[in-house]
Amino acid sequence: MKKYNISIIKGDGIGPEIVDEAIKVLDAVSYSCGFSLEYKEYLMGGIAIDVTGAPLPEETVEGVLNSDACLFGAIGGEKWDTLPRELRPETGLLSFREKMGVYANLRPAIIYDELVNASTLKPEVIEGVDIMVVRELIGGIYFGKPRANDGETAYNTMIYTKSEIVRIGKKAFELAMKRDKRVCSVDKANVLEVSQLWRDTMEELALDYPSVELSHMYVDNAAMQLVRNPRQFDVIVTGNIFGDILSDTASMVVGSIGLLPSASTGDKTAIYEPIHGSAPDIAGQGIANPIATIESAGMMLRYSLGESEAADKIDTAIKKALKEGYRTKDLAAFDAKEVVTTAEMGDIIANNINK
Repeated sequence: MKKYNISIIKGDGIGPEIVDEAIKVLDAVSYSCGFSLEYKEYLMGGIAIDVTGAPLPEETVEGVLNSDACLFGAIGGEKWDTLPRELRPETGLLSFREKMGVYANLRPAIIYDELVNASTLKPEVIEGVDIMVVRELIGGIYFGKPRANDGETAYNTMIYTKSEIVRIGKKAFELAMKRDKRVCSVDKANVLEVSQLWRDTMEELALDYPSVELSHMYVDNAAMQLVRNPRQFDVIVTGNIFGDILSDTASMVVGSIGLLPSASTGDKTAIYEPIHGSAPDIAGQGIANPIATIESAGMMLRYSLGESEAADKIDTAIKKALKEGYRTKDLAAFDAKEVVTTAEMGDIIANNINK
């Protein structure tokens, strides 16, 4: 029997609740498909600050690097917002991504037929939407230096090297080869030199993928087009700050941020997490939607462990739960036959694995 070592970071707020439900589903599907998962939990974020005094303990870095993949919940909350920036949970998260070398953030945005009315957009606009946003994650303006704030003037630096653009571009083109063979590269080349390098490099890279259609779009137009006609997109590849904004835009096209998973991948390891935050205002109430985290666990099986059959079973189990009308509180207004708790939704999806 194959065995995989999975590092677990539950984090803050609703993080522990939603990760527990993903583990419940992983246990069901691993038993069904004949492999085993061994979990080891590590601290990061606010809870790590409370326990160790640091948002990213070295033990966590070493533990995740030595695992086959990492399942991550969410971090942060108002409790830690008054700390010096270098001690805040979000600083720990940025450092974590950099140390893990996870340069490619994959964020799928897919419309479930059962939840087409959950979007604020018209059904005829969003039916059939299936987008993969590929966001460069450890470069660009979030990491560029110099940066400073003296109370009167502040500045940040957007910087990309050609090698950084090439590696994220390859990830996008390779994903497109397995999908509809279309890549839209998003930049701001009309005003930014760094975006002109980005565009030129994507053009050069496209020569290695002659069956993939490459198009370019300015980021402001891309934001509008995601709302106007999201079905035009297959794979979107873009830099860190643009990807941060556009992937959240895509999430609301789908209708609920509680439905969308993500994968952060690199050459060393990969981290799988929902795109939503820690939502401390609803923590402990049993109303958080665990589906995005369960979907993230499915992505982990597919992309890091090569267990595609198990990933397919999770997708089918989620669709069955939604088709039968089970909804968590955030989706209660959309064709709900029964509103269930976080744990109940996890139970339903886990029980659907073998149905």
